[in-house]
Amino acid sequence: MPHRIALLIATALLATAVPAQAAKAPATMRVYALDCGRIEFKDLGNFSDTGEYDGKPGTLAEPCFLVRHPKGDLLWDTGLGDHFAATPGGEEVRPGVRAIVDRPLIAQLKQLGVAPADIEFLSFSHFHWDHTGNANAFAQSTWLLSRREVDVLESPHLPPNVKPDTFSARTQAKVDLIDLDRDVFGDGTVKILRANGHTAGHQVLQLKLAKAGTVILSGDLFHTRENFEQERMPVFNDSRGETLGSIDRIKRILKNTNGRLVIQHDPGDFKVLPKIPAYLD
Repeated sequence: MPHRIALLIATALLATAVPAQAAKAPATMRVYALDCGRIEFKDLGNFSDTGEYDGKPGTLAEPCFLVRHPKGDLLWDTGLGDHFAATPGGEEVRPGVRAIVDRPLIAQLKQLGVAPADIEFLSFSHFHWDHTGNANAFAQSTWLLSRREVDVLESPHLPPNVKPDTFSARTQAKVDLIDLDRDVFGDGTVKILRANGHTAGHQVLQLKLAKAGTVILSGDLFHTRENFEQERMPVFNDSRGETLGSIDRIKRILKNTNGRLVIQHDPGDFKVLPKIPAYLD
């Protein structure tokens, strides 16, 4: 009897030591909105080159999105970086700008039964540091990158607001460069669309969901709902002309598909999205 009890205990201990199995791919596509931080600004003036925000404080949301498709997973943007979660109340990254992370991205993925190594594809709207903070955790994914974004990154002059160390795993990862648009899974449900202007190779993500219909994740084509409605843009955009062209394109797509726009940085847009483990489908 003691031997049998010891065997049962040992078996139980071994069972608890086995890593949890990755969540199975869903039968239909799901999109999870993950809270990857927020940035508080004492002055939002730089987010409109026509002066509407001068001297006004504000907060920008910093979400990430996990797209779970029957053929694989795509992580869109990686937020501020989990290291900010170690400092309650956040860190002042430059005068008047505070980065705050309440819950690490990796912990949220774990809640969904997903480990970084389980994610087949990683892509970014662009390379600004607040979108690449956790990128190095996904070196085993295939990185779907805008060729124009990479070309500028590798030019003699580093683009503003880019921190290459936050995505240095690019040199070890499998990289697939995107020249125009990309139908990720080949069925029209997940499309990376060129939307240049904020940066040279900026992109947005178009999703076609069974219940929610067409949803477009804006990247930084817009930062606020007002910027979308009134076609405002930051002073630091790479090209005003290309931005306006991209705005026109995305507005036309939204109209033609009766689609929903999620402005990633707008706290109001993020607030109304389902909270994990709930999802859009």
